[in-house]
Amino acid sequence: MGGPRRYTRLQVGQLAGMPPHRTQRLWRALGFPDAADDDLVFTDADVQALGLLSALIDTGFVDEDAEASIARAMAQSLSRLADWQTDMLADVLSRGAGPEAPIDPERAVESTRRLLPLLRAVQDYVWRRHLAANAERLLAAAGRGDRRDLAVGFADLVGYTTRSQGMDGRELGAMVEDFESIATEVIARHHGRVVKTVGDGVLFTTVSAVDAVEIGLELPRVWQAADRPPLRVGAAYGTVLTHLGDVYSPVVNLASRLTSIARPETLLVDRALAGHLRGLPRYRVRPLNRVSVRGYDRLQPWLVRRRPPGEQDSSLEAMLDEMADDVLGPGGAED
Repeated sequence: MGGPRRYTRLQVGQLAGMPPHRTQRLWRALGFPDAADDDLVFTDADVQALGLLSALIDTGFVDEDAEASIARAMAQSLSRLADWQTDMLADVLSRGAGPEAPIDPERAVESTRRLLPLLRAVQDYVWRRHLAANAERLLAAAGRGDRRDLAVGFADLVGYTTRSQGMDGRELGAMVEDFESIATEVIARHHGRVVKTVGDGVLFTTVSAVDAVEIGLELPRVWQAADRPPLRVGAAYGTVLTHLGDVYSPVVNLASRLTSIARPETLLVDRALAGHLRGLPRYRVRPLNRVSVRGYDRLQPWLVRRRPPGEQDSSLEAMLDEMADDVLGPGGAED
């Protein structure tokens, strides 16, 4: 942390040229408990960090009114990363010792000194790669700035709560790890972005409607196994607000509602996304009965399936395609 703890909260603010209320607000936004006015808990690195933040604000890149929101968003992601890395380090240090054996402080310090530069270098690379990928998506997406047209999808484990109650911590952790690993791989393979994961689900976005459908069809199939709860997916398409790495829009709510009514191992989409699939022979898109869910009195779900390769459409399938086109009509937005 840039040296020993030598500054109080008031001193670090003075050295960085920030008023006390502002440094306290940022400290809380980072997720740390308040420090007493006379506690020596801050280091030269804290002073330097506040100076860097002031420099960012001076460039106009960060608005002073938004600095706490940005600090909070960064802290939530990096805190999770730090938790994982700490657990990993503890696991390495405890190998060969009993489960109750204390960790040797000197060994911990030496291991940290060797590992931290490597972790920093890898994290910097991954961050720059994601920044480049997001910039590419921004340039490719319809819309400008923080509003753009995107497909939003939810993938949800059916019966997760019931299944998890019968598992011990190790089994549950292994299942969650498998789910996040498979979901991340499938979403990345189809040019999507994982917005966030929670134990039983993942929220993702794609620029292309077809990419969202490919994720929605492939992910339940790849995940399927006898010892795993089945997966269901809902997706919608429209204008989305992106803010601090998250997404906000009625489109997000619509995708969530579609997921909640989907049967296991199926993909439901909204009318707008179904319209993007019109004329694509590799999919079958069929309207289902309207349903009432929270926020939507008469929601029209559309079931998407992959057309079996080499299969010729029967007269019935052709008629169903025509009926689907009639229901879609020239519009695209959900009622």
